Amino acid sequence: MLTHGGDRIGFRETYGREPLDFSVNVNPAGLPPSARQAAAKALSHGERYPDMRYRRLCRALGQHCGVPEGCVTPGNGAADLIWRIAALVRGKPALLTAPTFSEYEAALSAFGCRIRRFQLLRETGFSVTEDFLSRITADLGAVFLCNPNNPTGRTVERALLLRILERCRDCGVLLCVDECFNGFLEEPAAHSLRGQLERYGNLILIGALTKLYAMAGLRLGYALCFDPEMTEKLWAQGQSWPVSAMAEAAGTAALADSAYLERSLALLRLERGRMKRELEAVFRESPYPFELYGGEANYLFFHTEIPDFGSRLAERGILVRDCRTYPGLEEGDYRTAVRLPAENDRLLAAVRELI
Repeated sequence: MLTHGGDRIGFRETYGREPLDFSVNVNPAGLPPSARQAAAKALSHGERYPDMRYRRLCRALGQHCGVPEGCVTPGNGAADLIWRIAALVRGKPALLTAPTFSEYEAALSAFGCRIRRFQLLRETGFSVTEDFLSRITADLGAVFLCNPNNPTGRTVERALLLRILERCRDCGVLLCVDECFNGFLEEPAAHSLRGQLERYGNLILIGALTKLYAMAGLRLGYALCFDPEMTEKLWAQGQSWPVSAMAEAAGTAALADSAYLERSLALLRLERGRMKRELEAVFRESPYPFELYGGEANYLFFHTEIPDFGSRLAERGILVRDCRTYPGLEEGDYRTAVRLPAENDRLLAAVRELI
């Protein structure tokens, strides 16, 4: 079973057609036209190497994130930065929640890190609780948090998040917070630690344009850190030219396109609320238990005991994310993206058909 969603090629080979893909959480508005045009223009100069320090891109990311450009490390998607951080932690234990994004464990294990898991409980809605603090000890190399978490869509309560940050600093432990889905939240700034970067040299924030600006194929991520030595180490762990000239140009253009972001986020917030209400209403018609756990970002996490729910949707041309591959989850746990209204209608109609 795959550890990521979005296996369109596998679906096409199995079913002989293109799926409606709810298994990946990318902005359904698609790549901003300004970014598409910038990438095409950069392609016309494809014989040139990108700037090795990505000055324009780092400047744009710094302005967007409210940090000096020298604090920015760009990469080939967020996964690239996760693997670079794992290289720095090499051989030391690392604390993760379970469930969470699988790339953390994959990268850390590849660099000989022993994984310690903090199990998120179904009974508490898969929330991070104060018990997490006692698991942060001085022998750790790093603590990884995904906020909002993937696949549950839950955020860490703000006061607890700050206590985790302080605990990591007191123990001399690196705190890596993945904020890739932060931009989809109702109040992104209220859940971000960007304002704490200058005070905490042990803090690294991971972000990406992959989801928010629909750049999954172009691949563009970044890390933010105020410790100059740590930032240089992050640069050094990556290959030369990790970001293509096309991705750099597209990302720089996308960050300046505030109208695109405002339009798409307004629509997604409306559709997220509608999807929550209508999924709960549809499943109430089923004799099988159903529980919707999360949905603060652009995806919803739920449990259903309808047999073979995911595969039966696939037969109808729709992909959702089967979450059994996440540690701590089980058969019947699924994640679905929130897409455009007509696409969401198709998913809801297919679920009604199953019921």
